Amino acid sequence: MVAARLPPVTLTLKQFMRRQQVLLLYRRILQAIRQVPSDSDRKYLKDWAREEFKKNKSATEEDTIRMMITHGNMQLKELEKTLALAKS
Repeated sequence: MVAARLPPVTLTLKQFMRRQQVLLLYRRILQAIRQVPSDSDRKYLKDWAREEFKKNKSATEEDTIRMMITHGNMQLKELEKTLALAKS
């Protein structure tokens, strides 16, 4: 069976940088979730993060994407604060 070739995807520099921001945010969220002590809470948060990113994957409006990244960073900071408090 021969795999069909897809045409190359051309991104503007702005789109590329935005994509990198989203990937970095996703990785940072997953890294923070790994520090959650409870297995069930960790699984819940991982599934939640995955679903949120999948749900918003098709967003193309620049302002909307920027707002979602800002919101995601705020949620990450909140999770990091909560984890820091739990450790102290």
